[in-house]
Amino acid sequence: MDIQPQHTKIDKTIQTRFGYVMLEAPDGFPYNDSNLYCVASSEKILWKAEKPDPNTLYSRVRLNEDGTTLSAYTIGGHACELELTTGKLISQTTIK
Repeated sequence: MDIQPQHTKIDKTIQTRFGYVMLEAPDGFPYNDSNLYCVASSEKILWKAEKPDPNTLYSRVRLNEDGTTLSAYTIGGHACELELTTGKLISQTTIK
């Protein structure tokens, strides 16, 4: 499967039973969009991750051991937990 990035380049892909979680490079990515999203095998975007702040982008992501959540970090210093099936924020904290 050859999924094309929306705006920049793909930094990380995580294959899950729901689809492919994609993290695009934050450099040059528009702030009005989310650079973390999930794509179905049909290449349709299933969800875009909710952001803790509209003026930030994601910089790292990993699938948690429970298989149902993602841990992600933003360039704005947020540590977030996201629901794998929807991309909705479960929790967030600011790291200084």
